[in-house]
Amino acid sequence: MTQPRTGAEKQILSAFLDQQRDIVLWKLDGLTDDQLRQPITPGGLYLLGLVKHLAGAEYYWLCEVFGRPAEDLGLAASDDVQVEPGDTTDSVLADYTRARAASDQAISEVELDRTGTTWLGDTVSFRWAILHVIEATAPHAGHAHFIREHTDSTTGTCLRPTFRTKAN
Repeated sequence: MTQPRTGAEKQILSAFLDQQRDIVLWKLDGLTDDQLRQPITPGGLYLLGLVKHLAGAEYYWLCEVFGRPAEDLGLAASDDVQVEPGDTTDSVLADYTRARAASDQAISEVELDRTGTTWLGDTVSFRWAILHVIEATAPHAGHAHFIREHTDSTTGTCLRPTFRTKAN
C-alpha cells in the first residue's frame, strides 16, 4: 500500500488513517472467535477489544466532538480495550465498519480548521482530531501485529499485508 506523497491534505490524512485501519483488520483475518478474545497481557489486551476501542475512538474524535452523529458503543469502547458481554465478533466488526464510514463522511464534509470541544473542555481542530485518530490507531496496529504473532506465530510487516508464517 503506497501512501500519496503529494495531493490534498485530506486525501493524504485519509490514506494514512486507512492504512492503519486496514492493518488492524488484516491482523484479525483467519482467527477464530476464541483467538480474537484471547488476552495476552496481564491487563487483558486482546484483538477484538482493540477493534471495539478503535470504533469508539473514531466516533468520538471525528464525529461527537464536532457535533456529528455517532453511535453509543458502550463503556467498553471508551478508554478500555474490552468488548461488552453481548458483543460478537460480527457485531464488533460491524461497529468498526460503521464508525469508519461515519468518520470518512466527516473527513469529507468537515473543514480541517473547524474546531470542536472535547469532554474535558479542550478546543481541538478537525485536523488535530484526524491526526489524533491516526496517532491512536497506529500503535494499536502494532499491538495487533504483536498479538497476532503471539496467537498463531503469523508475522508480516506492519506496513503492508504480506503474511509470512513461521516454520515450527
